[in-house]
Amino acid sequence: MLLKKGSTGDDVKMLQRRLGLTADGDFGNVTEAKVKEWQLLQSIEPDGIIDDISWRILFPDYKPSGEITPENFNLQKLSGHIPDQVLIQIPETAIKFNIATKLRLAHFLSQCGHESGGFTILTENLNYSADRLKVIFSKYFPGQLSNLYARNPEKIRSRVYANRLGNGDEASGDGYKYRGRGYIQLTGKENYGRFADFIGEDTVSDPDLVATKYALSSAAFYFNMRNIWPICDRGESEEVITSVTLRINGGNIGLPDRIKHFYEYFNLLK
Repeated sequence: MLLKKGSTGDDVKMLQRRLGLTADGDFGNVTEAKVKEWQLLQSIEPDGIIDDISWRILFPDYKPSGEITPENFNLQKLSGHIPDQVLIQIPETAIKFNIATKLRLAHFLSQCGHESGGFTILTENLNYSADRLKVIFSKYFPGQLSNLYARNPEKIRSRVYANRLGNGDEASGDGYKYRGRGYIQLTGKENYGRFADFIGEDTVSDPDLVATKYALSSAAFYFNMRNIWPICDRGESEEVITSVTLRINGGNIGLPDRIKHFYEYFNLLK
């Protein structure tokens, strides 16, 4: 789902009726302004665009005709390829985040698997030596400062992620408290807050929930935030997998592994 200025049709009419506007099916300036107003009330970035996550908030009971339901995914075919603790999370996650096709699911799982080291890494670890800190985070550790932080993940994270992503200063410890968690690591107090609003549980007060209870849901939330689902919908080519990977990590790190597992999962789901 992606509605924005210039969109037309029945979905736009549904949106307009929900927002109290005249339902003419034309997403123009008035509709855009009303969407931005609604987004501000929901603590969503007011970009005037309705994506999957916004649509689900507006229409929690909406189910498009022809949507594939989780029971049609033949998840048992993934047994032995995907850990059981991941498989049991898929049906609920698919419903909440409109993972409505086998194509989307294969893209999603292959990216999650790679990013989490085969679904084994649920929490970010920054246990770096002084020399490694100078290479990776040189601007944060000038001179000999890295020696004071080496092999101390809590101190490293609190410094590197201070005063951004909604975190407080270094002394607040927010950088470490809201470190990356989940299969695609949700990071920063601001994003934890957005996820809490969506999922209906206070992951700001209890951030470990992202790694324990919502490891897969938080990854799907990341796909929503980054508007990755429409890229998945483009198909099963290596070009599409590359585009999805670029949106995930800003490059093509681990691309062969992501491609390998996409085709593995997609072929099993067919």
